[in-house]
Amino acid sequence: MDQLNNDPAVHGILVQLPLPGHLNEDLIINSIAPEKDVDGFHISNVGLLGTGQKSMVPCTPLGCLMMLRDHHGSISGMNAVVIGRSNIVGKPMAQLLLNDSATVTIAHSRTKDLPGVVKQADIVVAAVGRPEMVPGDWIKEGATVIDVGINRIDAPEKGEGKTRLVGDVHFESAAKVAGAITPVPGGVGPMTIACLLANTVTACCRANGLEEPEGLTA
Repeated sequence: MDQLNNDPAVHGILVQLPLPGHLNEDLIINSIAPEKDVDGFHISNVGLLGTGQKSMVPCTPLGCLMMLRDHHGSISGMNAVVIGRSNIVGKPMAQLLLNDSATVTIAHSRTKDLPGVVKQADIVVAAVGRPEMVPGDWIKEGATVIDVGINRIDAPEKGEGKTRLVGDVHFESAAKVAGAITPVPGGVGPMTIACLLANTVTACCRANGLEEPEGLTA
């Protein structure tokens, strides 16, 4: 890792998670130079994001934020519910929404009356990792739904042993009431990849004292 950290030709480093059980994920992630941490998982970047300072922002939440800004223009004052509290998506997503002046609730498996909480949201970001957990009757009419989940389930209709990908939201029922909804696959996933590349460009610009391209950061 030191070799990559010290190589001026390397602008972005990421660790493909999850790692084998015998490896310490936190130790390895935090060994990356924060300015090359294009996944935004280093503790320094987490702290900078949490205090509203310039940081490397996790790719999936950044992609979600870009889609929300593109659709709404401004999300200031909107009620947002993030379902899931992971360090990779849930917590940084909530922080980005707060930084854009949304009113944010983080919901999870212990939330009382989860359907009622979600029903109040203008924006729903589902990142809990449970296939089709959120049905359409949880969604407020006209709400924007960002489905981060990607789950593989059995698909016997395709043949024996076949599977298909679904999100954390039941797409068919939610699409009937939502004002906008991301599909799975093909929604958040491509944005995650695009934002990973955008973070790498941003890291390169910062390392070389260049002006950062507009619209690539939070």
